[in-house]
Amino acid sequence: MITLIGINLAEKGLEFMHYGASAACEKCRFKSTCIDSLEEGRIYIISDVKDTSHPCPIHDGGKVKVVDVDKADITALIDSKKAFEGSNIPFNFPQCDVDCEMRNLCFPEGLYKDDRCKIVKNIKTPSEKCVKGYDLRMVLLRL
Repeated sequence: MITLIGINLAEKGLEFMHYGASAACEKCRFKSTCIDSLEEGRIYIISDVKDTSHPCPIHDGGKVKVVDVDKADITALIDSKKAFEGSNIPFNFPQCDVDCEMRNLCFPEGLYKDDRCKIVKNIKTPSEKCVKGYDLRMVLLRL
């Protein structure tokens, strides 16, 4: 999908989280291309940078570049019984209130409850044991 990003950030391979629009974006003529094509709370990766740029009062440098983006793959921990490469699963957060070393992988940014994800890669068993006793696998998920 096509969107716009600050000229200083427009680099192939850059991942970014879309946090939503600024109030100044509401009346911008580029809003439909820049903001409306992105989903708030999702992580995107730039796949191509175009030569076209446009003025933008929000971004550093005062300009934005046209870029192609895709939703980024996300590393997460899931139940090992569901960790089969190529399978499609609904992503669900574990029943856990412990603030441990692995929490950011059990509750990764960019995913919501019941998101349909494809397991792109079954990476490994985490080096840390789950304090709740869950049998977890680290996987790469694609929305």
